[in-house]
Amino acid sequence: MEKMVARVAHGTDNSIKYNHMIREGGTMSRTLNQTTIFSDLVIVGGGMAGTCCAISAAREGLKVTLVQDRPVLGGNASSEVRLWVLGATSHMGNNNRWAREGGVIDEILVENMYRNREGNAVIFDTILLDKVVAEANITLLLNTSVYQVEKNAEDNIASLIAFCSQNSTEYRLHAPLFCDASGDGIIAFLSGAPFHMGAEKEQEWDEKFAPSKEYGELLGHSLYFYTKDTGKPVRYVPPCYAMRDIAKIPRYRQFNTHEHGCKLWWIEYGGRLDTVHETESIKWQLWKVVYGVWDYIKNSGNFPDAENLTLEWVGTIPGKRESRRFLGDYVLTQQDIVQQHQHEDAVAYGGWSVDLHPADGVFSDKPGCNQWHSKGIYQIPYRCYYSNAIQNLFLAGRIISVSHVAFGSTRVMGTSAYGGQAVAMAASLCHTNKLKPRAVGEPFFMKKLQRKLMESGHHIPGIVLDDSRDLARQAVINASSELQLTHLPVELNEVLDTSVAQMIPVGSGPMPSFFMDVIAECSTVLKVELRVCSRMHSYSPDVTLGSLEIPLQKGVNNVPLNFNLISKVHRYIYLTFLKNPSVMLPYTAQRMTGILTVYHHVNPAVSNFGTQTPPKELGFDAFEFWTPKRRPKGHNLALKFNTPLGGFEARNICNGLARPTIQPNAWAASLADKSPSITLEWDAPKEIQLIVLKFDTDFDHPMETVLMGHPEDVMPFCVQHYIIRDENGKVIYAKRDNYQTINKIKLASTIKTKKITIEVSHPSQHVPAAIFEILCYGPCEKNVAEHI
Repeated sequence: MEKMVARVAHGTDNSIKYNHMIREGGTMSRTLNQTTIFSDLVIVGGGMAGTCCAISAAREGLKVTLVQDRPVLGGNASSEVRLWVLGATSHMGNNNRWAREGGVIDEILVENMYRNREGNAVIFDTILLDKVVAEANITLLLNTSVYQVEKNAEDNIASLIAFCSQNSTEYRLHAPLFCDASGDGIIAFLSGAPFHMGAEKEQEWDEKFAPSKEYGELLGHSLYFYTKDTGKPVRYVPPCYAMRDIAKIPRYRQFNTHEHGCKLWWIEYGGRLDTVHETESIKWQLWKVVYGVWDYIKNSGNFPDAENLTLEWVGTIPGKRESRRFLGDYVLTQQDIVQQHQHEDAVAYGGWSVDLHPADGVFSDKPGCNQWHSKGIYQIPYRCYYSNAIQNLFLAGRIISVSHVAFGSTRVMGTSAYGGQAVAMAASLCHTNKLKPRAVGEPFFMKKLQRKLMESGHHIPGIVLDDSRDLARQAVINASSELQLTHLPVELNEVLDTSVAQMIPVGSGPMPSFFMDVIAECSTVLKVELRVCSRMHSYSPDVTLGSLEIPLQKGVNNVPLNFNLISKVHRYIYLTFLKNPSVMLPYTAQRMTGILTVYHHVNPAVSNFGTQTPPKELGFDAFEFWTPKRRPKGHNLALKFNTPLGGFEARNICNGLARPTIQPNAWAASLADKSPSITLEWDAPKEIQLIVLKFDTDFDHPMETVLMGHPEDVMPFCVQHYIIRDENGKVIYAKRDNYQTINKIKLASTIKTKKITIEVSHPSQHVPAAIFEILCYGPCEKNVAEHI
């Protein structure tokens, strides 16, 4: 423990033990205690982007120094600000199915669900610190601010100088590679890297959503507060700086006693100011607002239910949204997001709405945000993640190379963390091959980068993992059973008061016919449509292939649903039931990988009002929202199939896709199989040292990190217990109580076997066991075995 603390606090042990009083006179000036640290990669900024970058790089074998100017990690997600981590899943409020980010950020979010499903921001702090200090290759410097960049050439950083206020120590940080994930871009700025700040005009990138000066060209800061019920009356005397006339805030009538924390994201200010150098002024104004709001709630007499409430916490630093954006070799724009452009060097994706806010924030009479969604997730190219002028500088977080409009989507923390992971893997290629960041964009190295990312759990839309080193791809794969759906049993009935669609994976060939028992309150007509999405890898059911109008009599009706259609490709179809409150549809308790119901309903938290109908001049698509309901709701429809529904074959574990895009992409066992197993067998014995298993932790669930509670600590689709045996039946590994997506099993010694069998348990009586991917590597793949 002492060694770990020394590494985290100092990088080296410079402590001096004094056993006597120190008295030192004189008037000569002194120098600070100084420490020099040499690393392979220095990362400045310990928010979600910097933290995930550091963990990813350390696991690749790089010596990493992570510099954070705050006492905790997480940035806006930390207990100092308390904003939840979100990305492409967008509160499950858009059509981006199974879109939660993978890799290290997924590992952190899943871990937080297991330890902290209630959303305690302090617990989330400890999880981030736990993940970082567990990595021996990371030297963590908290409360340490970089203030000087030293260069050995006009376009190359040699070292950084930083100061820690808590131990009064100056650090000199040397490395061949640097990553700026600091939010305001402190080292990119000091190094002279070109940047933009504020909104570009429409003509610059042909962005129709570019804001006017009246609306404002920068997003502001926000500051939150928490309340607590003490069980007895509490009075409140406001500080002298609290705002007295709360009616100056146009939306003051929106304040209530039920919402606190980041649900008050719209308490925002500063978009007309310099969001870097005037942050302290912005903070004071936000304090005035928050304490004035609480004075209004407690003392106006309009909130009798506030009598027992006290102000438990107010943020002391504001959560920043926007400042500088540094230029890479590519600038992501509105068109990339809306049209879902494909990039040969794609390394990440986004999916949050293009979300701009009025610069006057809480003092604006306009809505708190202006959000428009794309019809699916979009790729982010590697060229956005390094400076176009400083040859050894990576960019991560909200400062990457994007326009102001595109920034409205890429700025959120899940997307930022995902990019940080991509930077880490690129840095590992730079380190191994003595490259500068730009060189990794060359086709040979880009293929390597994409492969390394996907091996580690990264999903890149439209790209399939192709790894010839993976021994699993050379094996004959068999399973004790493969899920074949013939029917889903009826366990409850619900009123069709909202249009609902069952997403069903189909292959090429005749589409199945369906049957279900429908209850009608009176004679009526049930309208059913078969829909698909016009874009592959997207999930907006915007094309109707066929429709039925089925007359119903009062009572139970056995309804056949046959569209007599043929599918030319593998895809999801949407068996769509249009709203009819006189009808009850049957639902089942069974859930399974890649099968989901979506509803044509409203989620105002993300500007989902059922249908997106943007003005044509803004350049966004019009479409309907079809989104899931959070568990315990969101059951599948109880259907019968004329032919068994497949798509869960054992061979899926080697198809290079580890989430349900287009198809389930998983092996799933039959629920009737009491001892499900999958076997990989080779013609000749193989030496194996590393086995990687990828399970289903429900990539559709957004896993908000704070404030919002969740129904489970372990995702219902995740295999929790499994055993791995060799060709002789010997147990080579066993795991109980798993809850993580990726299990990396590095064996104590290399085994030589012609077969491995993985025995799994069903997660529950209602959920069949499923595995997305199995990777096997031998001892010759040293780098993979140690760092995947």
